[in-house]
Amino acid sequence: MDPNPAYLITDPGEFSGLYGPALERSVRKQMDHLDDLSRAFIAASPLLVLATSDGFSFDASPRGDAPGFVHVAGDHTLLIPDRRGNNRLDSLRNIVVNPRVGLLFLVPGVRETFRVNGEAVLSRDLALTAQFSVQGKLPTTVIVVKVKEAYIHCSRALVRADLWNPAKYAAAGAVPTFGTIMEAHTCGMVKAQQVDEEAVTRVPATLY
Repeated sequence: MDPNPAYLITDPGEFSGLYGPALERSVRKQMDHLDDLSRAFIAASPLLVLATSDGFSFDASPRGDAPGFVHVAGDHTLLIPDRRGNNRLDSLRNIVVNPRVGLLFLVPGVRETFRVNGEAVLSRDLALTAQFSVQGKLPTTVIVVKVKEAYIHCSRALVRADLWNPAKYAAAGAVPTFGTIMEAHTCGMVKAQQVDEEAVTRVPATLY
């Protein structure tokens, strides 16, 4: 169902009649660098969501590893290893065309998130990739982010989602399996049972 055109917002000026002004603290919290508190949050995070765009298509990609996998190389610089994946390279291709990125850091059990916006480049410099050796394996590239904006994000979304509550974890069978979705979306190119069985052993064995 398409939205009624009469109710579409087409002018940013309309927001003033729909929403109240931003809280002063929500505006003042934004920084153009990373302080010690920012570093501590990022160091505790095992998961971030990386948002990129080439100006036409858009991508939001999870990046995860042990806490501290993102290195803070200075007050204005983050280093993110590009670990092994499916080689679609959507995010990387976008960065080459358009350096603007958005990062959302999550920490299990913490209701707030931390946001960083900036510009990124990709490097295959061994001096950088060598910093991220795991099991003797290096990432192919490192995403170097120049921080433009950094701020803590309030807890409402995660509180509404009750994200960290084990009682809310999906029951077995409630969500289609990876293999089931893959078989359907590849029009039978792969078989669900085989994909699900392989994932149990193959994914942990090929993380790096």
